[in-house]
Amino acid sequence: MEEFFNDIIPFSTLFMSALGLFAASFSSLFSVVNPFAAMPIYLSLMEDHTDSEKIRTARKASTYMFFVLIIFLLIGTYILSFFGISLPGIQIAGGLVIVRSGFSMLSPQNGGKKLTKKDQEAAKEKEDVSFSPLAMPLLSGPGSIAVVIGFGSEAQGVTDYIVNGAAVLATAFLAYLILRVSPKLVKYIGSSGMSVITRMMGFIVLAIGVQFVINGISKFYGIG
Repeated sequence: MEEFFNDIIPFSTLFMSALGLFAASFSSLFSVVNPFAAMPIYLSLMEDHTDSEKIRTARKASTYMFFVLIIFLLIGTYILSFFGISLPGIQIAGGLVIVRSGFSMLSPQNGGKKLTKKDQEAAKEKEDVSFSPLAMPLLSGPGSIAVVIGFGSEAQGVTDYIVNGAAVLATAFLAYLILRVSPKLVKYIGSSGMSVITRMMGFIVLAIGVQFVINGISKFYGIG
């Protein structure tokens, strides 16, 4: 019996550690990706399309988003090394981008992620908007890319990459579900409800961006 517990305790500790990493990675990444803020643009671009086309576009956009973020998760450290960028540098730069996004989402005039009128008109002329502008830059923009590069830079081994990859997959799948049900969701919660959700997510995104900056400064000066 003693040998059984000696064998199971390390596995349990590893599992709880992986679960904690997944929860932290998923919550931070999903908040920055924030598919709720992409819903109005998605609905605007898909206004004259059939339901099947809307579903297919949502699926392709989330799939593209997954692959974009996974690529940066895997090669992020090489990108930093190639350009001579330190981890604190990417954390501070990414944090500032995330902070700007958070402020935009808190602003009632902006309401979160928006394209310019010129960009929206150009997007409507495309036959397929799943990659641009939906996957990039709405879902996998500079902020979310900075987050996954940070994940990759702090990964201690294969297990961390797998857990972070699972967090990216879960975020992409949830983004697909949200975009798919967005027509019904918008009708149900209304514009005021969307504004409340956007502001709540904006505050979380702002806090994440500030924490990124703090972490970058702390690592640069060796504090903590």
